[in-house]
Amino acid sequence: MTAQLRETATQLADMLWRQHTVYRDRAGGVVIRGEHVQRWISLAPSGRKDEILLRAGRILDGGTTAPARSETVVPLRAGTGELATACRRLLAETAADAAPPAPAAPGRAKRRSGKPKRPGRKGKRMSLASWTVLACVVGVVALYVYGTATTGTR
Repeated sequence: MTAQLRETATQLADMLWRQHTVYRDRAGGVVIRGEHVQRWISLAPSGRKDEILLRAGRILDGGTTAPARSETVVPLRAGTGELATACRRLLAETAADAAPPAPAAPGRAKRRSGKPKRPGRKGKRMSLASWTVLACVVGVVALYVYGTATTGTR
């Protein structure tokens, strides 16, 4: 099945992108990388007979691959055209997931009255180390006061 996946992936890569790299991954699947579009597609056995798992994701700035954003199962007997259509749909979903959210309409922006929000550490708690240091300082001050009080009364 690996040889069939490799052959299918090569044909699929030629249909999708002009510039691409096809290689086998550790799990026995085949990966198509499109560096110029910062996307990847993976073809792997799905666990069922004559079906493949198609997954798509992004390529990050350093060249590493991000986890799959979308996936689908397609029959292996499907033609290259049908596989290309499924891949394009997955790539579109991946691109939509990676796009920044659209800004709110200017007329619908919520306005707040009153004081402007000030940056702060609201909701942050003191760590165990901070509590330990504070307890030590209080202990030293208490010992000093106790020592002063006992030596001053004699």
